[in-house]
Amino acid sequence: MKDTYRTIAAATAPVLFKEKQSKFLGYAFPVKTEAEVKTYLEQLRKEHLGAVHFCYAYQLGAETKQYRANDDGEPSNSAGMPIYGQLLSFDLTNVLVVVVRYYGGIKLGVGGLMTAYRMTALCSLETAQIEERTIDVAFKIGFDYPMLNKVMRLVKEHQLTITHQSHEMRCEMIVATRKKNVEKLQGVLAAWHDITWELID
Repeated sequence: MKDTYRTIAAATAPVLFKEKQSKFLGYAFPVKTEAEVKTYLEQLRKEHLGAVHFCYAYQLGAETKQYRANDDGEPSNSAGMPIYGQLLSFDLTNVLVVVVRYYGGIKLGVGGLMTAYRMTALCSLETAQIEERTIDVAFKIGFDYPMLNKVMRLVKEHQLTITHQSHEMRCEMIVATRKKNVEKLQGVLAAWHDITWELID
């Protein structure tokens, strides 16, 4: 079972690609939502008031992926899809790549545009710090305070990540584990009759 995905650690510094006096500036951003995509696009439009096109592609989701490619006024499929092709080539998700074009006065033709957008996206992603991350599943565990040491041993033995905990008389803890370990952990928890637990979507 595949329970990892590849993404980028941080936004990249802009890269510059020139073709027949047109300038193409490439950016890559880590994103998890369409709202973040919109924010970055608005930010770039404010930074580059003289630019004519803001073409982009993004892919979201660790398991069920959704993507969008936008030509922003360039000929159909000459910009967004070549950018998206690089996201696929690098096998990345939760990433937005934007290429900002300053027109230089000479038309490049569809083939020239496709090459320019593809190469700018490629250069952007080559500068990115790529990370492999795990697809995690969260559990909520409830138990009485005297059980705390036993639960903490479980956390250590199964290399769980604690994302939330409250220690009252009745304790609550939210832990995450890699997807491939879910069945094993469910078996262990089911054998404990003095705790409550549930999967969190």
